Amino acid sequence: MTEALLKVDGLRTWLEGSAGVVRALDGVDLEIRRGETFAIVGESGCGKSITALSVARLLPETGRVVDGSVRLGDMDLLALPEAAMRNVRGERIAMIFQEPATSLNPVLTVGMQIGEVLERHIGLRGAAARRRAGELLDAVGIAESARRLDEYPFQLSGGMKQRVMIALALAGEPDLLIADEPTTALDVTIQAQVLDLLRDLQARTGMAILLITHDLGIVADMAHQVAVMYAGQIVEVATRDAFFASAQHPYSRKLFAALPGGRHRGAALAVIPGQVPPLTGEFRGCRFAGRCEHAFERCRTEEPGWTAISDGHRVRCHLRETEPAGPLGEGRSATSQALAPAAGAALLDVQDLKVHFPIRRGLLKRTVGLVRAVDGVSLEIRAGRTLALVGESGCGKTTVGKSLLQLIRPTEGNVTFDGIELTELQGNALRRRRSDFQIVFQDPYASLNPRMRVADILAEGRSALGVLGTPEQESRRIDELLNQVGLDPSARDRYPHEFSGGQRQRIAIARALAVNPRLIVCDEPTSALDVSVQAQILNLLLRLQQEMGLAYLFITHNLAVVEYLADEVAVMYLGRIVEHGTVAEVLDAPRHPYTHALLSAIPTIEGGRERIRLQGELPSPVSPPVGCHFHPRCPDVQARCRAAYPARTQLSATHSVRCFLFGDAYEDEEGRAT
Repeated sequence: MTEALLKVDGLRTWLEGSAGVVRALDGVDLEIRRGETFAIVGESGCGKSITALSVARLLPETGRVVDGSVRLGDMDLLALPEAAMRNVRGERIAMIFQEPATSLNPVLTVGMQIGEVLERHIGLRGAAARRRAGELLDAVGIAESARRLDEYPFQLSGGMKQRVMIALALAGEPDLLIADEPTTALDVTIQAQVLDLLRDLQARTGMAILLITHDLGIVADMAHQVAVMYAGQIVEVATRDAFFASAQHPYSRKLFAALPGGRHRGAALAVIPGQVPPLTGEFRGCRFAGRCEHAFERCRTEEPGWTAISDGHRVRCHLRETEPAGPLGEGRSATSQALAPAAGAALLDVQDLKVHFPIRRGLLKRTVGLVRAVDGVSLEIRAGRTLALVGESGCGKTTVGKSLLQLIRPTEGNVTFDGIELTELQGNALRRRRSDFQIVFQDPYASLNPRMRVADILAEGRSALGVLGTPEQESRRIDELLNQVGLDPSARDRYPHEFSGGQRQRIAIARALAVNPRLIVCDEPTSALDVSVQAQILNLLLRLQQEMGLAYLFITHNLAVVEYLADEVAVMYLGRIVEHGTVAEVLDAPRHPYTHALLSAIPTIEGGRERIRLQGELPSPVSPPVGCHFHPRCPDVQARCRAAYPARTQLSATHSVRCFLFGDAYEDEEGRAT
């Protein structure tokens, strides 16, 4: 076995906080070899990112390493002065941060930022540095690299910014790359490109990767070794195959059980009760005992040591000292059978919806073009049903959701809610209907007023829409809402910053429920949540739908969530729906090449899915391609795809697709089938 490139022994990191000393890391050990990917998984607050920052010595001012060692080859990183450590960072260790938009300098061009790294660590300047910077952008899959070098970060898409971050990290040709949630904010297709890039570069250079993520699909796709972290400790270490075949720690197994998918349809997902315990005190027994259904008295009084399950597979658990756990349950099963069309009239009926934003330039702000954000969308949602809207960022999903609620006025088309044409309503007439439909945004912290208490947040919408009762009735209603979303009524007097991310999302859902809606638009409500918290939110949404008959438009790029929660799926590309059907029809038997590519790009814990690599970026909605909008990236493109847009072909009573592979009809310039 090759010698470890990075060896961490007994690492203890403390942070000074207002509530006292936070023991963020308490005796962390790990080894990473050249050419190996070592993944750390666990909930937020377990210490994953602090591990990475401790290794790179990038802790905040309040943090310090109080014990342990970190060795990179024969170099003791904790013993180096800061001046020497600056040479190690960028040259031997590089880091990709979770949010590229806040990690790139907004006032420097891409070329200048990469050039800084090349000058300091490689000694390249001038034309040689610019040439090498262009080669790095080419390597990370950014087209027209010469032009991109002179652009600023705000001119790049999210996926391109992340790839620039990777180019920056690789510029110094590091031995170790630390990737902290490198794909959290990316679409599945861009995520697949980034992961393929890291894998290819690792194979070429022998670079080691420390991967921090909460996505077990990415771990299955990338990792050689897996460590599960809980409350500042590593509680299980195994090879990838051993971990996914038979994870041993009760916490690890709970993470698997919380994953959504077709096998859980109609049933509640497993959740981990409670939260990660505060790290401000010392622990006597097992740190997971308070949340573990298998805990017994010894777990609460004696800290478990390491138990070897097999070669390379160790776990901290008293249960495993006498008997290892068996294999994990079966993986993804087929989704439910195709559903018959729901009976009754649609609650929401959308026909040929278009939302075009004018582009204005010049002193007189003349319109010189249009952003065709939504360009002819038709859909229906019935009471008690969920329609999932999926697709890449920039395809128009969120604009559809906002325009249905008339938060953005449509340019053309009809939006009929319960027989009422919403596009014709103005002022008070529209306001009176707003209690029937609400929205839950992706980021609850940004959508909740930080200066208002929870009770005021819940009462605000009721007051604005005129559904207030007496003070006593309102107080009871707020308590009911909090109970409904699984929060204690005592939370009413607290502010948003006093809650966890999952709790804030519950408050956002309670705010939507406060005015008794019949339809809720859920815009990526679980994308930034850990799998355990995600399971709680999905269980809540499913229960509310079953109890109240709510209809959901669920906007997401997580198809495992779609498979679990949705009844129907609409796949959107560049402002138009290209495939629509039941969950079983679209996910088990996709027809459009774009749907195939989306499904193939999703890393799963089962693996074995052949990857379809899409070429290039999503085209601009300002000047969409002539013909089928997908043809520049389509592996099955034909000559007629470049000339005309395909009309909708009905494959079954519930399944339709817009693709010339399944029909010859096309649309004229007015959108009529020909």
